[in-house]
Amino acid sequence: MKNIVLVLSILITTIAAKAQHTHTTMKNEIDSMSYAVGMNIANSLKSGGIDTLNYTLFAEAMKDVLEYNHVKMDGNLSNQVVNTYAAKAKAAKLKEVTAEGTAFLQANATKEGVKTTASGLQYKVLTQGTGAKPIDGQKVTTHYKGTLINGKKFDSSYDRGQPATFGVNQVIKGWTEALKMMPVGSKWELYIPQELAYGERAMGANIPAYSTLIFTIELLEIAQ
Repeated sequence: MKNIVLVLSILITTIAAKAQHTHTTMKNEIDSMSYAVGMNIANSLKSGGIDTLNYTLFAEAMKDVLEYNHVKMDGNLSNQVVNTYAAKAKAAKLKEVTAEGTAFLQANATKEGVKTTASGLQYKVLTQGTGAKPIDGQKVTTHYKGTLINGKKFDSSYDRGQPATFGVNQVIKGWTEALKMMPVGSKWELYIPQELAYGERAMGANIPAYSTLIFTIELLEIAQ
């Protein structure tokens, strides 16, 4: 009973905190521009790994530059401070996310039928075709589905009802390596480490940075 009361208390506090967040009314062009600039700066900071600030000092620095033309910190030092913090944040995020992906790949490597290449790419042959294998410079037509290691689907040509055609060398490294090993008619499941996928790049809202990816690929034909 005590646990239920505690959970309800936390939920009520969270809901109340969200309800208290309100937006200032924008009455003129300067208001709209000010909010837009703040959004742009915040999105840039967030993409660079900075997700928290001392807002009092942040506002003070903005005024120091825009109004007073007098700042407390040398420009070179400010760049160094930002770059150092961003590098630490990036390293912490890399460690957190890749730890999960590494653990998944280590466990997956022991499963029946899973093979690991020298690069770290893992694959499992579901159907082995008998056609030719693609080479660099060629185009291929495939059906595929992509998911994160938690099972969340982020892309599927099956859902679109239309296979995809692209160059062997126009895709992520893990795909390129696998395609050149697959005879036409094959259907494989790929388990791609982040360094053979998108690495530090987040791909929209669906693929976070440093994600290990899983793809099911059917190689339908060599298009060119």
